[in-house]
Amino acid sequence: MRNSAVTFIAIVGAALLALLTSSVPAFAAGSVTLAQVEARGVLRCGVSDGIAGFSQQDASGHWSGIDADFCRAVAAATLGDANKVAFVPLRTSARFPALRTGRIDVLARNTTWTLLREGTLGVQFAGVLFYDAQAFMVPTASGIRTLASLKGATICVQRETTSETNLVIYSNANALDLKPLVVGSAAELEQAFTAGRCRAVTADVSLLATLRSRAPGGASALTILSERISKQPHAPAVRRDDEAWLVIVRWVLFTLIAAEELGVTRQNQAERVRDPLVARALVPDASVTATLGIAPGWTLRALKSAGNYGEMFDRNLGTGSPIKLERGPNEIFRRGGLMYAPPMQ
Repeated sequence: MRNSAVTFIAIVGAALLALLTSSVPAFAAGSVTLAQVEARGVLRCGVSDGIAGFSQQDASGHWSGIDADFCRAVAAATLGDANKVAFVPLRTSARFPALRTGRIDVLARNTTWTLLREGTLGVQFAGVLFYDAQAFMVPTASGIRTLASLKGATICVQRETTSETNLVIYSNANALDLKPLVVGSAAELEQAFTAGRCRAVTADVSLLATLRSRAPGGASALTILSERISKQPHAPAVRRDDEAWLVIVRWVLFTLIAAEELGVTRQNQAERVRDPLVARALVPDASVTATLGIAPGWTLRALKSAGNYGEMFDRNLGTGSPIKLERGPNEIFRRGGLMYAPPMQ
């Protein structure tokens, strides 16, 4: 009787294993987008049309910023060369159409992750690259220090952003009668505010800090009000129809975060990865890499190209940049922030 029970359990177990195996996701054969990127020999990355600290092109054509560096990390992971990136600058209104139609392979354009976007636009977000919040900025000399003091004022805001929607909702909810002056790009936002066409400008804190850092009268000439009216988690996005590509892009990001948690940098990674615990946290299982259809060593290539998350943040937005943003919620969780990477194994 006991042997019969054991046999029954074995049969059930085998049946369950077969069921699970038969339901392996379609991406077992690898990523269609990855195959296209490899055939093309270049990653097409959608970025902003010029936001310092995130993605901005200089006079020589070089792109810098945390979004641009993330694109390079994905290129290093997939193509073995961080320089094999074609940066595609996009206005706000063009970013999702460019992704859906295949004009770009990944969107890394300080874009807020929302259910509305993920549920209706045919895109998926890979994870939070930068935690932001919406605020308002005014000339320091205006004496304005609270949002209530802006009642009835004209506010500069960028078109087709969550900032535009949030401004209207917040104004209505608080009876502030704020009057949006809507413009098409970050450059136009800066121009309108500098020209005095609005009493205040509203956008993500990171963008406001960038504008403040290059204010004609110096950073002290502008004040970012302390009140925040929304959460703005910025996340890279991919098309919804390629789960394997989503996994690759997502885990490039998680690798950079995990590396900072472990104190692994682009300079010391070769030495540190000899530690079995570090290797377990940063090097995927060979079977996973084979399933995704990507060349082994992809996570370490990404780390070598961009450095860990803290290195990326500091040189583009933090102490090593003109913007000098505090880490705040973008600090790793062990130091009180929200940046946290799930385990790889």
